[in-house]
Amino acid sequence: MALPTQPVSLSVEQIADLNRRLSQMRHDINNNLSVLVAAVELVRYKPDALEKWLASIAEQPVRISESIREFSAEFEKTFGITRP
Repeated sequence: MALPTQPVSLSVEQIADLNRRLSQMRHDINNNLSVLVAAVELVRYKPDALEKWLASIAEQPVRISESIREFSAEFEKTFGITRP
């Protein structure tokens, strides 16, 4: 990973945008974790519901990873961080 070689200045708008994106990422991850917890609890009390909820349970880690990847890409772009 290559970091900028010079100081990086951000406008108030850029900081606000990054903060908004960070807030959205936190919100998305919390929602995905809530779905996981709810599905696991449901399956715990109704084991026959596992097949119905399995797809939803399985896709939550992917959604969390995607939220983090999207924010990381925007963060790196804003600060001029490049990957080899």
